[in-house]
Amino acid sequence: MKLNVGSIDRVIRVIVGIAICAAGWHYHAWWGLIGLVPIVTAAIGWCPAYMPLGLSTKEK
Repeated sequence: MKLNVGSIDRVIRVIVGIAICAAGWHYHAWWGLIGLVPIVTAAIGWCPAYMPLGLSTKEK
């Protein structure tokens, strides 16, 4: 598995993921769990959606 998520992208993903989880918590809604997806992809440094598109934000 080749890493394809750069450092700035990781920070943005964590912030967005926390915001989605917090909104789900605030509204007592299950969809807040969707916020875990960007957090996990930031933690592992690999985004499966980038692969078929050939994208990478990781510095070479």
